[in-house]
Amino acid sequence: MEGVDKRADFEDLLPVMAIKLGGEGLINELCNGFQLLMDKDRGVITMESLKRNAASLGLQDLSEDELAGMVKEGDLDGDGALNQMEFCVLMFRLSPELMQESRFWLEEELKGYGF
Repeated sequence: MEGVDKRADFEDLLPVMAIKLGGEGLINELCNGFQLLMDKDRGVITMESLKRNAASLGLQDLSEDELAGMVKEGDLDGDGALNQMEFCVLMFRLSPELMQESRFWLEEELKGYGF
């Protein structure tokens, strides 16, 4: 899929944001990003709202298929749109460094319980 190749070129800024803003600040920024992309009437990110607002996040060069792939990848409940939780989960999944760091801290915590 063409979108996978584009992801390799993506500069992962979430770890930098997490360091500078802290956990709560990062979540607030993700919520702000969701607000920018969502359909104001439905309260979710739809394919149409993503196409309409993609340029505000530097995604104007992504094809319609790539944008649809993003929505499909993040759509956990199968309703064809992204709610705020699905959007935040998708952003973390697209950040390999944050996922690795989260795994490390989870494993460290589990060691304390004998796992």
